[in-house]
Amino acid sequence: MKISYYNGEFKRDDEISVDYNDRAFYFGDGVYEVVRVYDNEFFTLEEHMDRLVRSASEIEINGLEQEKLIEIITQLKERNSIENGSIYIQVSRGIDPRNHAYPAGAEPVVLAYMNALSRPSLQMENGVGIITANDYRWLKCHVKSLNLLANVMEKERAVRAGAHETVLHRDGVVTEGSSTNVFIVSEGVLRTHPANHLILNGITRQEVLKIAQEREIEYQEKPFTIDELKAADEVFITSTTQEVTPVSNVDGERIADGSKGKITQVIQEGFNQKIHKLNLVK
Repeated sequence: MKISYYNGEFKRDDEISVDYNDRAFYFGDGVYEVVRVYDNEFFTLEEHMDRLVRSASEIEINGLEQEKLIEIITQLKERNSIENGSIYIQVSRGIDPRNHAYPAGAEPVVLAYMNALSRPSLQMENGVGIITANDYRWLKCHVKSLNLLANVMEKERAVRAGAHETVLHRDGVVTEGSSTNVFIVSEGVLRTHPANHLILNGITRQEVLKIAQEREIEYQEKPFTIDELKAADEVFITSTTQEVTPVSNVDGERIADGSKGKITQVIQEGFNQKIHKLNLVK
C-alpha cells in the first residue's frame, strides 16, 4: 500500500481523508508541481520546489518554506518502494467554509503522493501527432495553478481527434501545449516561446535550453506562428513526464519526413546524460 501526505500527516492511501472545505476542492485555489524520480533519485528537485514557492507567492499564498517542502517529498519517496516514478505535490490556500474572499487565518495545506511512472520511450522514438486550438486561458499562465479546466478540455480535444496533445495559439502565435512546452527547429535554429505570462516556464524546457547551449545549438526564445510550426524541419514537445517527445504531424500534416530530427536526437541524448549523472554522483 502506498503512503501519501495530507495536512501534516503521512498515511496509507486508504486512510487519507481530504477536507471538503479545502479551497483546492471548491476553487482550485492553489498551486502544484510534479517531480520525476529516476532510479530512486530526484531529478531537478530544487528547480521544481523553487517554482512551487514562486507560484504560491504569485497568488498570495505566503509563508511556504522550501526546505520543509523538500523534507516532505523526500520522506514520501523513502516511505514508498517506487524506483521510477513521479511525486505530485500541491499547496492550497487552506481549509475554511466556502467563501470567495481569502479566509482570515487559514494555513496552507500540502498534499503529496507518489506514483510509478516509466519513461515514454516509444513516443520519444516514434513521435506523436498534435492538433492546434485557440488559447483562451487566463493571463497568468506562468503560475502553475490548480485551475486547469481549459487545459483538461484541450487535452480531451486531442484525445477525441486521435492525437497526443493540443498546441495552443493566440491570434496564430503558438504559446504552449495543454500540458507541454513546444519547440521547433527551422534552418538549424531551435526556437520556443519566451518565458513570460503566456506560458509556464517548464523545468524540462529550461533543461533543453541548457543542453542547447552546452551542445552549441543556436536557439532563440522567440514566438513563432502556426504556419511556422507546420513548416518547421523539426518539432518536439517537453514536460516533466513526457521529457523530450518529437512531433511527427500537426493537424494531420506531416512534419518534414515524419521522423525524429537530428537536433531533437541531440537534445534527447543530452537529457539522457543528465539523468544518467544522477547515479554517478550518489
